[in-house]
Formats: sequence, C-alpha cells, structure tokens
Amino acid sequence: MEKFGLIGYPLGHSMSPVIHRELFKINGIDASYELMQIHPDDLSDGIGTLMNFKGFNVTIPHKTQIISFLDKLSDRAELFGSVNTVFNDNGTKIGYNTDCFGFLRAMEMAGIKLGGNVLLCGSGGVSRMFAFESVMAGASLTLAVRDSDIPAAENIAQEIRQKLERDVTVKNLDSIDGDYDILINGTPVGMFPKSDACVLPKKQVQRCSAVFDAVYNPLETLLVSYAKDAGAKYSNGLPMLVWQAAVAQEIWLGVKFTDEQIKAVIDITERELKK
Repeated sequence: MEKFGLIGYPLGHSMSPVIHRELFKINGIDASYELMQIHPDDLSDGIGTLMNFKGFNVTIPHKTQIISFLDKLSDRAELFGSVNTVFNDNGTKIGYNTDCFGFLRAMEMAGIKLGGNVLLCGSGGVSRMFAFESVMAGASLTLAVRDSDIPAAENIAQEIRQKLERDVTVKNLDSIDGDYDILINGTPVGMFPKSDACVLPKKQVQRCSAVFDAVYNPLETLLVSYAKDAGAKYSNGLPMLVWQAAVAQEIWLGVKFTDEQIKAVIDITERELKK
C-alpha cells in the first residue's frame, strides 16, 4: 500500500482524507492518506517520516518552509515560491504547486474564462497565486485590500512587475466602484462561523459578470448568493479544493480524471461538509 498524507499546523477538520480516498477509489489505487500536524519548529524533525511517503500535500504554515528540504521545484512552485504537493520520485523530492491548476480547472468547470478586468480581494498566499494566474491569462488586474494590507498587496504588484513585466493596480476595498468581468475573493471573509459577512457590498458584487470565492464552508457564502441573484456565473472554493487534490494524484500516480469524476467527488465532499 502506497502512503500519502497532508502536513500543516493546525490542521483542524480537513476534508483532504475524504477527497483523496474518493479519488484513489476512482482509479482502484490501494493507498492510505494521513493527517500529520507538525509544528513549524518541528518540521526538520518530522521530515524524515515524510520522506518514506510516495507523496504528500503541504498546507499553512509550511508551504514556503518545505522548499529547503526539496531537491527540485516545478516551474509554478518556483514562480510562486510556494509548494503544496511533494512527489518522492525514487528518492528525488520534487515540489509542485497544484493550487493554481485547481483554480484554473474550477474556473473552467464554472464556465468562467479567466481574463478581462479582474478584481481580486486579498493579499495572502492564495491571493498571490490568483494574481499571478490572472496576469498570466492576460487579465488587467486590480488588487483590493484593507488599508493595513496595502503593503502586502504592493509587494505582490511589485513581484508581478519584476517577474511578468505587467502592471497591477492596488486599491483600498472601500474605494472599489465600477464594472468588472471577474471578482475573485482570496480572503477568508464569509467563512464559517462568520458567514454573514461579504468582502464587498451587494451592489458592487452585482456589477461583476462572474464571481469566484475561495471559501467553501459554507458552500453558499453571501458573495456567492449575491452572484446567483444577479444571474452571474460563479464558483465556490470546493471545486478548486478537489481539483488541486486530483492534480496532486495525477503527479504522484500518473492517473487522469474527467470532469464527471471530479463532480462526483465534489458531491460526496459537499455531503460530508453538510454533516
């Protein structure tokens, strides 16, 4: 039996074991998937155990720290300076970022074409990835953040100017006004238990043709419900979560997944979340 797992701290209630078990089933793979809560100070001690695994996923706060333990990085992992998937290729430890492919495939599944005028809320790790992918897709990007997060947003903008030679606009959330092709929420605003919050006012949300919310608990955030009411295309963060796991398995095991298979896993995961 092949061994896989997830490292992070704290892990809390992760959906990853459910998702990976269902994905393994699709391809008849005999494998285990463990949760390993490793304190940031203990990563160098815990790494020995991990290297016996065929592969593992990485979440906060280890996505950058793990890089120093790896032999190689994929192009995307190098570009973002962030790893969420590690493959042990006969002793060579390779770091990948599958969050980006999870995002892109989730957007495709929702019928949202990445491009045009994109309004991105947030300046954390996932927002950084959304920003890079949007600009690489040819979008004109506006980063919207609170006053306290403007330095972090400016850092992302500067990094994109240096690495991609494209300009990015940084604005205060309160000053956002106008029409956008896509609104992306990379913040935790609206996440359970504070489900009655929305990153932008309803009137502004409904001036966006499509909405992608990285939050998946609850499945229908206020942001998503505003988009639905306006007849806009939308996606919550669950398809991205399932797709990034599927792409990790594609790397580890050389398998492939169809949209129909992923939709079935999303349905199972939704039922688990509702419990």
